[in-house]
Amino acid sequence: MDAVRLIGVGRRALATSQDAPDIMREAWQAQALAQAIGSRLALLGPPELRGDARALTEAGTRGSGGSVIPVVGAGGIRAAQMTELGDVYEALSGLGALLGDVGIALVAVASASFEEGAYWQCMEAIDAADESRDRALEILRRLPEWDSRPSRKESAPGSDSAA
Repeated sequence: MDAVRLIGVGRRALATSQDAPDIMREAWQAQALAQAIGSRLALLGPPELRGDARALTEAGTRGSGGSVIPVVGAGGIRAAQMTELGDVYEALSGLGALLGDVGIALVAVASASFEEGAYWQCMEAIDAADESRDRALEILRRLPEWDSRPSRKESAPGSDSAA
């Protein structure tokens, strides 16, 4: 499944999340997806974006690696289903939107939390989602230098383009 479809699945799942554990689980899923997208770009993207892609991978790892909320269930880890990145521009735009939605949902969870530990877990998750979003948007900002959208260019990644 391509990244854009997985992002759509994540946005729908977050929108239908009913309680704090569901929202935290979806935040974890979004961070795992950021990690996967960053990894794919670091491996296959143009050399000038690979450093930013590695930073996105690290930010995603920070947000998905330490969660105490298990992501076990029918769907498992959604990011593991990513078989291709697809349209890089659309994937990064969608990831930025998903991570923004995650941050907003986590603020609501933190505001309603009466337990100090849960509050601080939300704060850490908000910070991680914000960092991942910033990294994705930075790559997106630099993307016109390397645009892989099929509607614009059919050539291989990393080929010369007029910027």
